[in-house]
Amino acid sequence: MSNPVIGVVLLTIVGIAYGGSFLLRIAGGRVRANDLQRTYFRAGHAHAGVLVILGLVVQLLLRGAATPGWADALSSGVLIAAILMPLGFFLSVVGKNPQRPNAMRWFIPLGGISLVVGVVGAGVGLILSG
Repeated sequence: MSNPVIGVVLLTIVGIAYGGSFLLRIAGGRVRANDLQRTYFRAGHAHAGVLVILGLVVQLLLRGAATPGWADALSSGVLIAAILMPLGFFLSVVGKNPQRPNAMRWFIPLGGISLVVGVVGAGVGLILSG
């Protein structure tokens, strides 16, 4: 993955930090949210932070290895998951007092699939590189 793409990914951490302040406003009662929204917002924030860091670590691991091109391409699935899963958590509970997640919830399992493809691709590529 190129340095500019990794730079953009690093900048997403600013958005994740803003999400943390949003969660603090919810916890402090300054933003209204029901229990479903609080749960999904926390999960979205946590997944975003962990998956961005994991995606960057995977890219660092692949940097010095002579992995096949397909493994490098598949490994980007980790960073794609860092977008899809939080997107699903946040957008599936937008609105006033939703009682259940909307159709945007399908981004969550799609992100999970992307994550698995990404880590398997990176892992197999690293094994094959010796």
